[in-house]
Amino acid sequence: MTSEGAPGSHGAQTRKVPPADQQPDWPDPIHLRDVTDQLARAVPLVFAAECDALRSRLAAVAKGEALLLQGGDCAETFAGATQESVDGKLRTLLQMAVVLTHGASMPVVKVGRMAGQFAKPRSQPFERRGDTTLPVYRGDAVNGPGFTVRERTPDPDRMLRMYETSATTLNLVRALTAGGFADLARVHEWNRAFVAASPSGQRYERLADEIERALAFVRACGGETGRLATAEFYVSHEGLLLDYERALTRTDPATGKRYATSSHLLWIGERTRRPEGPHIEYFAGISNPIAVKLGPGATADTVLRYVDRLDPDREPGRLTFVVRMGAERVRDLLPLLVEKVASEEAPVAWVCDPMHGNTFVTESGHKTRHFDAVADGLRGFMEVHHALGTHPGGVHLELTGDDVTECLGGSSAVGQDALPQRYETACDPRLNHSQALDLAFLLAEWYRSRRPG
Repeated sequence: MTSEGAPGSHGAQTRKVPPADQQPDWPDPIHLRDVTDQLARAVPLVFAAECDALRSRLAAVAKGEALLLQGGDCAETFAGATQESVDGKLRTLLQMAVVLTHGASMPVVKVGRMAGQFAKPRSQPFERRGDTTLPVYRGDAVNGPGFTVRERTPDPDRMLRMYETSATTLNLVRALTAGGFADLARVHEWNRAFVAASPSGQRYERLADEIERALAFVRACGGETGRLATAEFYVSHEGLLLDYERALTRTDPATGKRYATSSHLLWIGERTRRPEGPHIEYFAGISNPIAVKLGPGATADTVLRYVDRLDPDREPGRLTFVVRMGAERVRDLLPLLVEKVASEEAPVAWVCDPMHGNTFVTESGHKTRHFDAVADGLRGFMEVHHALGTHPGGVHLELTGDDVTECLGGSSAVGQDALPQRYETACDPRLNHSQALDLAFLLAEWYRSRRPG
């Protein structure tokens, strides 16, 4: 793949594009240019063929023939990009995928929120503590969490470290998924251990037993299990920092198409999805599979504008809508959007983000979510699609493989008093390993109950 030349350029502009939202106020433009020049010469993190393969998998999701399971940290940190952390998130997603595959009787497309999720949009540009006001923490790709002038000053060199840390994470993910870590029998044993230890294990035991019998049947029939020792796995992040994304954009010499080589899949967040904004403009020019987050304020007309701008040729697998409306509103707001898109015969994939829209702050000052609200938001998403006869294409979660105490409830019954014990997120609260598996078993039961026959 060849470089695009000047970072940020992607052909002649056909429209006047307003300034981008949620971008850092970099203090030194010359320093920024030096960093983006280095990124423009860097080796791609992902390649066109990989992005095209994911696009074909997401086409199956859009057609109702597969599910998407996407999950990982709300915001990755450089210090947290360890082998133990990557192992834990990957193991959690693989365990969830096995449960969902059996429950829904469909392939599960596995995508991690990792190897690039180092920047976050924020509701306010500044943070005030006492008499001191400093720029808000925007993720390790931009500045540091410490409340000092040095930490909070945006530093373009952090984008170089973001690239290097992403490369390390990707190398580890590729080695694990190709080297036996994803062996189906091993993953099932992990699930059996979870069921045995979970207070809700009796509820999940039947499904776990069925998976075990299915594996035994394959072996009894002389089926090849060697190919089940690897897993197809992709990575994703929010395409927030346009300086970074543009610098890593490359042209595939075989096709002439442009790709964001920072990740297989990028999404546009709720705070940067203006239809005529620079993020939409950039995403319209790349050939990766892409997604747009839709919050409660999304209108049917705006959603149709996204379809026309981002997927004008109506290609399955190109565009995914990730719904983040909260448990209290998804049943009321989602039906019109789904109906309007269906009436245009736009082959998008519909995915639920039940984490956002269900966040609140406790008296102790901890931002949290309750597992029951997350589950109800996902249930509401499923109910809407069932009523309309459309396909609920999957789930997008903020989760970790660690036993953190950031979200309330679940079979492990995390209470408010437990929140300070292991509240480790760099931004929003994540489901812990146990809560994530709880949700996978519930979701598998819901898909199963909707299967014909």
